[in-house]
Amino acid sequence: MDKSRSQVETCFSKEIKYLLYKPKDYSGESPFPLLIFLHGAGERGDDLELVKLHGPPKLLEEGVDLPFIVASPQVALNEWWSPSTVVWMLKEVQSRLNVDADRVYLTGLSMGGYGTWETASKYPNLFTAIAPICGRGDPTLAERIKHLPTWIFHGEKDTVVPFRYSEDMYNALEQYGNVEFTVYPEADHDSWTKTYENKRLYDWFLSHRRGE
Repeated sequence: MDKSRSQVETCFSKEIKYLLYKPKDYSGESPFPLLIFLHGAGERGDDLELVKLHGPPKLLEEGVDLPFIVASPQVALNEWWSPSTVVWMLKEVQSRLNVDADRVYLTGLSMGGYGTWETASKYPNLFTAIAPICGRGDPTLAERIKHLPTWIFHGEKDTVVPFRYSEDMYNALEQYGNVEFTVYPEADHDSWTKTYENKRLYDWFLSHRRGE
């Protein structure tokens, strides 16, 4: 046998950068809820400062206290959200901090809304509740997440991600009685600023525990 042509064990690793926030009252002794935020296409790259432009990272940067561990990963330029990437980071955070596995919440805007739908559909038992904002899911997979409390947000005049994408997902999930849909009649693509500034969203997340 020609040893020079034999197969050899090879591996590679991929770096995932993310922002990690621990609430002031986190001590590590008690498990804490985890909120995962997926950014939009404009925040891709290798500069985590971009991730702070919108959503929970923006609020945290402004000094707002959120009652969650918050993990906000960043994808590389020209990449899209992969469910595997999100779950790898989830496992990494769980290995570092005392995360309550029954209170893991997922949200994202625009491209991150797409990623929220796709990740929840592929790993429906890892999350407690999801809030996709101006994203797109696959209505044919709605049954996979019928148990997941879902709150959808979209601007009716969105010229980037058509409003009907969220409408289609709402119609597919409505029969299971576990979905809310907030429509901003006059909003274009930015339906996330008002959403993430609303304390009710975070109260809604915390009102859900997996298995209840």
